[in-house]
Amino acid sequence: MNIEDLRVYCLSKKGVEETLPFGPETLVYKVMGKAFLLTGLDALTLSFNVKCDPEKAVTLREEHSCILPGFHMNKKHWNTIEPDGSVSDKFLCEQIDHSYELVVSGLTKKQRQDLDKYF
Repeated sequence: MNIEDLRVYCLSKKGVEETLPFGPETLVYKVMGKAFLLTGLDALTLSFNVKCDPEKAVTLREEHSCILPGFHMNKKHWNTIEPDGSVSDKFLCEQIDHSYELVVSGLTKKQRQDLDKYF
């Protein structure tokens, strides 16, 4: 997976917007205004932060050397993934999906109803 693959995948999800709230170096993907993925644009290699269920986060870090506690994030709820070829793109997409779904599950009923109006 490269940055363009990541971008296309994130933007294919319902209600997602691409933002630069921290300046031109950090790309943030949000659903209904809530962040579910952050990635740096100035790095030589791709890495990104995703939300994760706290118990699952610990397990993933133990099982995969490319998954670390969230860089500059709440390490209980965020993982940093540094794709190094040790996991498949499908696995990476599953982590993105999990993050997106966690954020959507935390939305208000009204926000989820508004999200349902997207394509």
